[in-house]
Formats: sequence, C-alpha cells, structure tokens
Amino acid sequence: MKKSKFIATLLCLAFISPALASCGNDGNDDPAGGAIKVTVAPEVLQADARKQSLELSVTVGADWAITSDADWISLRPSGGVKDATGIVKVSVEENAGLDERTALINILSGGKAIKTLTLTQGFAPQVSPSVSSLTFGGQESVSTIIITSNCNWELSASENWIDVSPANGEMGETEVKVSVSENNSETAREGILNLSFAGGKSEINVSQLSDVVNVPEGYTLVWSDEFNEGTEPGSDWVHENWAAGHVNHELQTYTDKVVDGKRTTEIKDGFLNINCFKGSDGKIYSGRMNAKPSTGWLYGYFEARICLPKGKGTWPAFWMMPCNVDWNTNPWPKCGEIDIMEEVGADPNEVSSSLHTENYNHTKNTQKTHAMNCAGAEGEFHTYAVEWTEDAITTFVDGKVQLKCLKSEMGADHDSWPFHYAFYPILNLAWGGDWGGYKGVDESALPVTMKVDYVRVFQKK
Repeated sequence: MKKSKFIATLLCLAFISPALASCGNDGNDDPAGGAIKVTVAPEVLQADARKQSLELSVTVGADWAITSDADWISLRPSGGVKDATGIVKVSVEENAGLDERTALINILSGGKAIKTLTLTQGFAPQVSPSVSSLTFGGQESVSTIIITSNCNWELSASENWIDVSPANGEMGETEVKVSVSENNSETAREGILNLSFAGGKSEINVSQLSDVVNVPEGYTLVWSDEFNEGTEPGSDWVHENWAAGHVNHELQTYTDKVVDGKRTTEIKDGFLNINCFKGSDGKIYSGRMNAKPSTGWLYGYFEARICLPKGKGTWPAFWMMPCNVDWNTNPWPKCGEIDIMEEVGADPNEVSSSLHTENYNHTKNTQKTHAMNCAGAEGEFHTYAVEWTEDAITTFVDGKVQLKCLKSEMGADHDSWPFHYAFYPILNLAWGGDWGGYKGVDESALPVTMKVDYVRVFQKK
C-alpha cells in the first residue's frame, strides 16, 4: 500500500509540472511548454490631440492578433504570424474633447491577451464662451455668460465702460458677469472682450445702444417703457390670450402663461423679449402685448427700437389700434389701423408701414402702404416711429420717411380717415398666417425672439 501511494504521487507531479513551469506569466503557453515571448516597441504610446499615425513593432512567438477597446483607434494589420516582426500602424483620430483620454491595445494569441499596452492621447487647449456677441441697452446693466474650458484662461475688456468678473478661470464651467455703464452718448458704442488661453485666443463682441432720449422738436415725452426693471412686462401692458387661427390664420397661440418653463414675454438684460417657440404639446406659442389699451393716446409721436428675428414664418409687428372700439358699429377696417412696422421672415429685412380704413384696406387692395429694405433689420436694432397729427400720419425707419398719408388726400369722412380718437401701441410676434406664412414656414428656425429696447410716446407741448 505504501509503494502504490508513492507511485501515484509521482504521476500526479508529472501531470501538473507544465503548469508549474509557467507560473508568474500572464500570457499563454507555447506548445513546447514555455511562456510565449512577446517583444513590443515602443512599450509606451503617447499621442497629442491631432489626428495622426504611430507605429508599433510587434514580435510574438506564436500567431497573434491585435485589438483596441477604443473606436477612435484603428490598427493595421490586425495581426501577424509566429516569430515574424510585424509593423502595426496605429491611427488615432483627433481628440476634440476637453480631457485627456486613454485606450487599451491588446495583443492576443489563441484568443487570450498576452500583452496589454496603454495609449494616452492629450487634448488641445479649448475655451468656449456661451456667446460670440453681447448687446446691451443704453442704461447700466449686467449680463451673464458661461465659459467652458479645459485649461486656464483670462478675459479682458478693450473699453473701460465694460467690466468682467471674474477675469480669469480654470478647467470646467465658469459663470462670468459682464457689466456696462450707462451710455450717455447719442450713438451706440462697440467694444471687445478678449479671451486668451494657452495656445489660442478668441473675441466676444460687445455693443451698447445709446440711452439718450431724442425728443422730436415741439414734443415732450409723456410715457415710455425702457424695459430695465423686473423680469416681466409692467402693469401698463395687457397681454392677449388667443388660440391659433384667431386672426389672419396665424399658427401661434398667444399666451402670457408659462409653457414648458418658458415665458412668451420677459424682461432680460434691459430688453423686452417676445419669444416664439414650439411647446412639448406641438403647439407654437408667442406673445402679443397692448400698451395702455383702455386710454391710449390721441395724436403724438410713437417710437420703438427693435431687433427683429430671422426665420421663414416669422411676422413681427409694431402697430396701433383704437381704444374701446364698439365692434358692432365700428368694425375693422372701418375703425382704422396704423401699422408702424411689419416684416415677414420670408422677405428678410423688408420692413413696411400701412394704414387701413374702410375705404383703404388690403381686402380691397387699396391700403396705403410702403415697403423698404432695412439692412440688418433681422439681428440688429433699428428705430421705427410714427408721427400722427390731426391732418397727417407719417412713419419712419431710423429717421427716414417710410410712408406719409394726408387727410386731405384720403378724405375727411370717417370711412377714409377714422384717426380722430385715441389709439394704443401693440407689439407682437406672429408665426405663419396669411402673410407670415405665404411662402410656408420653417419650424427649424424656432425658437426665435423679437427684442425691444424701448417704447416711447411723445405729444406736442
């Protein structure tokens, strides 16, 4: 019995000895009983952020394959044969991200990894501001931008009326306050924010409108909204709440309610924003506001500085309707309508003015109207105004006459000249409709915003 146990032990040791010979080797075994030899050069792979190719020399004592766990790396050829040195081209895509990235390259034989290398790719210094330009109203105000970076950066202003805080930052997202002092000059002014970082720089254009109130000769300012206080329009404004199709077959729903966390009208950075957007319910929402619709003003000079949106389907307007109309006895167009400025995105930068009365209106194709090109009307601020007296109505674009209509030429009767009672100003941004959608609409343009710097009303002293 003792002799049998001894022989059995020898047989057991003989059976397991090949495994004992490869102890401590992470690779496969070759058929001769030794570890597979692997030679790789270089042992460390490092790439910068650019798209590039590296070379890897591989010699393996067995047939082998090579793979990577990253889709931004390609390997050619994908393997080799025993003891033959292969040159593997390692192609690396550009790293457009904000961080360093790594990948594993595995050399395999018999389906098992026998060598693992790490390739590390650096990143290019990047600093990305949330905006490329800023526009401010004339008064002292502050706006917030976000700077996203993967390196240190510095921000400086070209003009002393612009201030930034903080003026520098590190990796990550940084909230920066950009503030401007009041612009007491009679013209707009321009400045630049210079953003610098290792290996690059960029600029953010800053513009500020004038805060000077230009009073027409013979007039005095009787009412204005400069949109510099609060986050919502004040009590002098009354919103319309209308379903789509209420007028002109327009596609938007007018509301002053919050939809999907957004407002159709808001005060922001010294401007009134009228926002038009598509809700999660598939409806298009926008805003329409009336200034003091119960009282309005009889005669005067009415002016607004407005930046129009872009997009086929937009129909922004600054216009006037009469107060307290009895629609049964004095319906439209008998009641009268004064269109100071209208524009449709299907005809970019072409602004128009019109008058509508019983005898002169677009349903008869007799309306008094005039259109003109206003370069930059979409995306830049321009001034639109009307001077309304007992005997004449004249509209202006940046001080240039757009349309002039005389009571003596149109007729003194009510059907020809109903402009003898108080009217109130209206601001709205329609979507689609008889005119706004006459060439169709492009919902990819949404959301869009009509920005208003101020509305001012002057009357004769």
